[in-house]
Amino acid sequence: MEPPAADSAQVLPVPDPLGVAIDHDHQLPHVVVAVDREGADVEAYPATGYEPTLRRTFNGSTLHITRVRAGAEAQASYHRRTVNVWTENTGQAADDVRAAAAAVEAAVVLIAGDPKAVGLLREHLAARPLDAEVVYVEGGRTDASAREGLRASVDAAMHEAMTARHRAVLDRLEGELAGGRALQGMPAVKEALAEGRVETLLLAADRGGDPTLYASRRDPRALGTDSAALGEDPTAFSAPAAPLLLRSAVLGGASFTEVLPPTRCTDGVAALLRY
Repeated sequence: MEPPAADSAQVLPVPDPLGVAIDHDHQLPHVVVAVDREGADVEAYPATGYEPTLRRTFNGSTLHITRVRAGAEAQASYHRRTVNVWTENTGQAADDVRAAAAAVEAAVVLIAGDPKAVGLLREHLAARPLDAEVVYVEGGRTDASAREGLRASVDAAMHEAMTARHRAVLDRLEGELAGGRALQGMPAVKEALAEGRVETLLLAADRGGDPTLYASRRDPRALGTDSAALGEDPTAFSAPAAPLLLRSAVLGGASFTEVLPPTRCTDGVAALLRY
């Protein structure tokens, strides 16, 4: 999670969670794996977690882990036993990866380490594919430098994964707008939210020009551009558009995605529709 670019404070009748919503929107549940010939370090991170909620370190058998020079028959025997140990160790690592991915419902599994161990782990995971994107990155677990390299490559890969997922939603938005299954602009989106038709609410982060909307404590999904739109509701109140749009979206069971530049929507707001 990243700190906001600047401090801000407002007194509003409802909380404004846009900054938190955008930050959460940039996170993905993921698993980080550093594997070598002796075992693996496996860490599982929930979408909004800075620290892993599950950590498993496996160091399997190291007997016969190093191949030796000997006579042809002895050498072949040692090689077979070495390969068996490597295979057993990475098999255990694969089980740990599957458990970790299930624990956080990982969207991405990032794997680094010794090339041979990574190759064997890939084979084990292919036998029962994960329900997550698997990304191979640089780094390892051998020393502090390898772990620092792993962290840097994980951060870069996660940024790429987040951006790709946003782009997929924005590409879908473009297609659905053309097909009439999406809307943009404040008037259309607020009406769809009030009717519970929104599957995903999309907002741009820059809300400097946000208009004031009116909402109701009696009917929290209802929104209007003036108090008259809510009739004689004594619980009606006004606030900037963004927190009221998010409030209505949450109560309607809609998800949220940021509109990333250079994509632009009318009024900085759009919606993918359920129907």
